[in-house]
Amino acid sequence: MASISSYARSVVLAEIASGMWLTLKYMFKPKVTINYPYEKGPLSPRFRGEHALRRYPNGEERCIACKLCEAICPAQAITIEAEPRADGSRRTTRYDIDMTKCIYCGFCEEACPVDAIVEGPNFEFATETHGELLYNKDKLLSNGDRWEPELAKRLEMNAPYR
Repeated sequence: MASISSYARSVVLAEIASGMWLTLKYMFKPKVTINYPYEKGPLSPRFRGEHALRRYPNGEERCIACKLCEAICPAQAITIEAEPRADGSRRTTRYDIDMTKCIYCGFCEEACPVDAIVEGPNFEFATETHGELLYNKDKLLSNGDRWEPELAKRLEMNAPYR
């Protein structure tokens, strides 16, 4: 008896008919996909993307060369060299991040006492060579300058969690 019903089902093509019905049902509903390069989906305020070094409003870099981010980095992706300035404060002379080693854990951002190093909202930083993913101080500062309004807003929003 089972063979007769399976034979009848294959003749009627019930699976194809149910698939076509499902297609017609969803054809007139709103689309759930986005046109990616031109439309972007929402990002969580806690998203951790491309790194950036921030500046104070007067233009001076925030990093005080405490090296806490270098010490806490589990991937050992951060290298810092510093020297004292004429006014007695310390600032970095070298701040490098190997983005191919980075695991985007956010420890560097949490360890920084002055919010100098942050992971910004940019996730579109694909490159063609390995050398382009070795970020130096100038690249990190330019990222900070480019993303500062969004970084400040995000840090302000997440302040209670810090």
